[in-house]
Order: sequence, then structure tokens, then C-alpha cells
Amino acid sequence: MKHSILVALIATAVPLILPAAEPSAFGAGNLNNSEPYGLTSNEKIILQNKNKLHKVVVKSNNQANEVDSLRERLDGLQSIIENLSRKAHNNKISLKKLKTQNFENLHNSDEYSKRLSDAVELNSQNLEKTNIVISEVSILMNTIEKDYVTKEEFNSLVNDVNKFKDLVAKELKSKSNSNIKKSSNSSADLYNQAKAYYNKKYYTKAITNYEILIKRKYKPAYSHYMIGEMNFKRKNYSNAITYFKKSSSLYTKASYMPNLMLHTAISMDKTGDKEHAQAFYNAVVSKYPGTKEAKEAKKYLD
Repeated sequence: MKHSILVALIATAVPLILPAAEPSAFGAGNLNNSEPYGLTSNEKIILQNKNKLHKVVVKSNNQANEVDSLRERLDGLQSIIENLSRKAHNNKISLKKLKTQNFENLHNSDEYSKRLSDAVELNSQNLEKTNIVISEVSILMNTIEKDYVTKEEFNSLVNDVNKFKDLVAKELKSKSNSNIKKSSNSSADLYNQAKAYYNKKYYTKAITNYEILIKRKYKPAYSHYMIGEMNFKRKNYSNAITYFKKSSSLYTKASYMPNLMLHTAISMDKTGDKEHAQAFYNAVVSKYPGTKEAKEAKKYLD
């Protein structure tokens, strides 16, 4: 589609308008985009869960690194505590020795008092350091309890995501089985029935038939276009862009291409993509001059 539209634009002296628009319009529904758009309701829920799980995984990894750092600090604090404990024990032994020592060997009683005072002071310093270390350990433990996701919370989130995936899989399977039951008619009969449903505005039934036809690969370009049209009429503009994209990729010379291009532009306009919508309006006017779609596109441009 890019090449055929580009040729038409060059021929009408409007170069490079549509190629700039196509990536935005026909990149809809891609969950791998940095800023995905044109998503169905199920895709939006899947994207939300995907982002939520990603944030938890990132936070969990960051927490794991911080926990490793805390472990190293705790190991260091434990070494300090053990060292202080040894010093306190040695001081205690020194005090006992001083008590049992023959004071006559000392020069005077003042020297004994000084040694005793020094030992008490050293003990006091060691006790103060021990209290500081214990306080730091307490702060670290409170930080862990307050800020970190517990294993139970993380497992609960993973279980919720898995349950959601199972639910979506069951719904898709149920829908597929339902479609299989309804697909006993021939493809031609389903095609005619889908058109009849569309004319009566029974869009839900019509969409079901067109989805079956897509699975059967019976007129898939037209079926995608019709589903896009019904989403457009229901004002599900993001979904409409997705189906229009697929239709145009399957068949670029269809008679409904002017309408597909116009409704793509309007859908982009409604979803806030004004810049690319204008490019599509210009492309409709340039490629399909004289058509009712071109006249309507001019109104939007004006």
C-alpha cells in the first residue's frame, strides 16, 4: 500500500504526506511499541498487567540488590559487635586480675585507681559503640519491613496475573468453540448472512460471521474492512484502525479503499492523532479526487 499511495502523491505534487501517516495509523494494536495505541479492550488489560508485573519485577530486582547490600552491612556490624564483645570480655578479665593482684607490687594506690578508671572508661566506650550498632541494625530492619515487597505479596501478584491469563485463554477457547458450532454453514452462506446482519445493524452477529470467514480465509480483506466499519460506527475508533490496517495490507486496490482511508483519518482524528489524520485527509483528496470521500475529507481539512 505504501508504494501505490506514494506514487499517487508524487503524481499530484503532494510528496511524502501519506508515508509519514502510515506508521501511526497502521502501527495500531502493537503491544511492543513504546507507546502502543489502537488497542482492543483485552489488549489494554493485558498491557496494564504487563506493565504492572514489569514494575514489580524491577522493584523486586532493586530490592534484591539492596538486601544484598544490607546483608553486607549487617555482616560488618556483626563483626564490630563480636570485636566489641571480645574487648569487653578482656576488660572484665583485666578487672579481675587487678582485684586479685598483690597491691604491694604497685608503686602506690593511685596507680591501681588509674588502671581501674581506665578499664571502666574503656568498657563504657565499648558499651556506647555497641548501643550505636544495635540502633543501626534496628533502623535497617524497620526499613526492610516498611519498604519492601514481601514474598507473599509478590507471589499473590503473580497468581493474579496467571489467573487473568487463564481467564482470557478460557474465554478465547469458549468463543472459538462457539464460532466452530456456528460455522457449519458454507462460507458463501455465512458471507451473505453477514451482509444481511450488517444491513439490519445486527453488528454483533455480523462481526461473528466475518470473524469465521477470516479464519476460513474467505474474502479476508473485505471481512477485516467490514469489522473495521462496524467498530467505526460503534465509535470504537482504535479497533477500527486496527482492522482497516489489516484490510489494506491484504488488498490495496479494493473499491472500498477511499472509504477505508477516510474512516481511518476520522478515527485518528477522534483519537487525538490530528497530525496524521490531516495527512490521511490529504491523501484521500489527492488519490481519489472527485469522489464523495474526497469531498468529505476536504470538509475536515477546512
